[in-house]
Amino acid sequence: MSVPDTATEPAARALTPARRWWILAAVSLATFMSYMDNNILNVALPSIQRELNVTIAGLEWIVSSYVLVFCGLMLAGGRLADLYGRRRFFLLGVGVFTAASLMAGLAGDLTTLVAGRVLQGIGAALAIPVSLAVLTDTFRDERELNRAVGVWSAVGALALALGPPIGGFISEHFRWGWVFLINVPFGLLTMVIAWLTLRESRAATATRIDVPGLAASILVLFPLTYALIEAHVRGWGSPVILGSFTLAALALAAFVVIENRATDPMVDLALFRNRVFSGGLVAMVLWGFGVMGVYFFTALYFQNILGFTPTRAGAAFIPLALCMAVAAILAETATRRLGAAVTVVTGLALTVAGMVAGSLPGQGSGFTDFLPAFVLLGVGSGLALIPLTAVVLGALPPERAGAVSGLVNASRELSALLGVTVVGAMLTARQAAVERGGTPPPDSFVDGYQFALQAAAAIVALGLPLSAWVLRRRKL
Repeated sequence: MSVPDTATEPAARALTPARRWWILAAVSLATFMSYMDNNILNVALPSIQRELNVTIAGLEWIVSSYVLVFCGLMLAGGRLADLYGRRRFFLLGVGVFTAASLMAGLAGDLTTLVAGRVLQGIGAALAIPVSLAVLTDTFRDERELNRAVGVWSAVGALALALGPPIGGFISEHFRWGWVFLINVPFGLLTMVIAWLTLRESRAATATRIDVPGLAASILVLFPLTYALIEAHVRGWGSPVILGSFTLAALALAAFVVIENRATDPMVDLALFRNRVFSGGLVAMVLWGFGVMGVYFFTALYFQNILGFTPTRAGAAFIPLALCMAVAAILAETATRRLGAAVTVVTGLALTVAGMVAGSLPGQGSGFTDFLPAFVLLGVGSGLALIPLTAVVLGALPPERAGAVSGLVNASRELSALLGVTVVGAMLTARQAAVERGGTPPPDSFVDGYQFALQAAAAIVALGLPLSAWVLRRRKL
């Protein structure tokens, strides 16, 4: 199927500064909704279980169905937007996500709720990969682009932090459905802003869908995402998990063969020969692995060991998000003055230090004992992630901005799942080992938590020499 090679609004037509920042507002609002969606839901799960009489397996599907579809279709969504119009797919994605949120919020049974979550995942997979592509098309000046990426990332960080306290407040004072219904006004506002300000853009040269490549990408991401979600429940050695990883590996091999032979591939594999692109992507995965592992299991620590309520545990992460938001905005100036390598290496070093600091408090600790770790993690994440995102985007060809943006977003989502799964596996293995030695459960969890965070910090530290090498002499 061929597509036209022109945009509905000429790219040469300059956008006013006000219009550019309104576009950033629309993109950021869409990102805020999708990032917050899972975090805001977690606190409401007990209420959903009671009202809908849902089993634990049902609760898992309420959570994982969204992530599964979101990750599985993200690369495909980005490439389709390259071909058929990024404005069109952004509006379509936000519209589907908003309607699905209404459906989920009004659901009276598990089937309807899971169906709404699946549709939410489809909507997010269409809209979110387009976000970074829209930013690269809108902000042509490098300094402005870096600031825009900083704002976009800061909004994502705020969404991750605000989700749990907002979800806790809703669960305590309103029906659980409002954790989804809250998306509806945000979604409508996003669509209005995007409709009025966003210009159409698409690939300048591609004319045909790479159907085999698109299908293979889905076959890679779906089983891989499923295995990472379910591994901590079923066990890494279970037939289902091993089979899912095997299917993903076979599909990846097929994808490489297909893309190497395609005349107009979905993903140009030559990109991975670019040192900055491939190295930057790996460094981003390492960052996501560490930070999301800390985020998930520290929330459990607060509730299970320190006795925090879910709302208080979620609110405890707000300083981390605020520090990340401030550092994200300042990262552009730091990168311009010091270079990308120094800024990213400093950020990752602070992130590693924050992970180690977070592993030090024991059972008698309080929130203030974790505050230095949160400050280090927030500042480090902001300094590392923004330049990494900018250099990866700068390495991509404009005609593949949607597909590569989908790849970047999929990598971040998968790295978060990898962090929760691998850090969780290390934690539970250490916990089981010390319990066999006679340590009681509360102390054994603390021991496992401390060991897992320190081991994860050592893994994230691999990004320090990697970033120094791939970003050397790189200035933005």
